[in-house]
Amino acid sequence: MPVVTVQQGPRDIELKRELIKKITDAFVETYRIPAETVMVFIEETPADSFGVGGKLAADK
Repeated sequence: MPVVTVQQGPRDIELKRELIKKITDAFVETYRIPAETVMVFIEETPADSFGVGGKLAADK
């Protein structure tokens, strides 16, 4: 069973649904496995808890 973990800042639930569907579809197509065997975790980190390019993400 493939397990995928996505680490990101907060996103809208509809975007997360779309992302999980597309990741699952990629595994189904590439590995030729049932969608039910693909597990996707989304770990969200608040923008005030990570930085990009030397700056706090919340400051952008």
